[in-house]
Amino acid sequence: MTNEGARQRIGFGLLLAATLLVVLPVLAIIVLIVTKGWSALSLEFLFTMPRDGMRAGGIFPAILGTFVLVLASISFALPIGVMAAVYLSEYAKDNLLTRIINLAIINLAGVSSVVFGLFGLSLFVVFLRFGVSILSGALTLGIMTLPVIITTTREALRAVPKSYREVSFSLGASRWQTIRHSVLPFATPGILTGAILSIGRVAGETAPILFTVAAFYLPKLPHSLGDQVMALPYHLYIATTQIPGVPENYRYGTALVLVGLVLIMNIAATRIRSRFRRKR
Repeated sequence: MTNEGARQRIGFGLLLAATLLVVLPVLAIIVLIVTKGWSALSLEFLFTMPRDGMRAGGIFPAILGTFVLVLASISFALPIGVMAAVYLSEYAKDNLLTRIINLAIINLAGVSSVVFGLFGLSLFVVFLRFGVSILSGALTLGIMTLPVIITTTREALRAVPKSYREVSFSLGASRWQTIRHSVLPFATPGILTGAILSIGRVAGETAPILFTVAAFYLPKLPHSLGDQVMALPYHLYIATTQIPGVPENYRYGTALVLVGLVLIMNIAATRIRSRFRRKR
């Protein structure tokens, strides 16, 4: 065996080991959650209201609340994030101001979710007087996901070949017509990738909703954006740490539902992205 072949095998071995270090703990967590939480799953658990201070009954308000928060926050963040990325990528000049803005976006992506929660509490709940509500929580979560959406959208726009733009300009199209018809359609799968990443983060966050929307025990469904809701991450946190006597399978069942809900939403978004890719 040549030295080059030996180095190649060592490299493949290191890559395999790194992959296993990432995949095996995730698989172990999933197996643990499924094993201990499967017995709790039933129609009553999924579609009824909690009872006895969350020691019995179902988690339907928390499931619905999580879905509403994800849908509302993505509906707010995705259009704004895409428009901001289009401006920074296609219109803005490369100067000191845009470099500062890009640096700020990168820094915001690494800010702790607790900071976003305190920001949402100060701005939406107190200053704008939206109160502890779906609106405050969705706006806070939407701002938290904006850096991811802007970054992934910019990368998707940059991946579109420049020849597409040049051909469009040569045919007399304006810059906006070029972006709309020759750039955005081909960047849509990448944009949806940012939305998929945001869905996973929004659905699993506890700190931002703790300050802005989540209710400790609310056995009823919301009727407007001004209502509080229960949410699966906060519900799981409270049931695990604050309420004595909660059955173990109830806690793991809640975690299993949260993982399943995120998986279902990600699969739906991935199918939509695949459909756009097939069209292009």
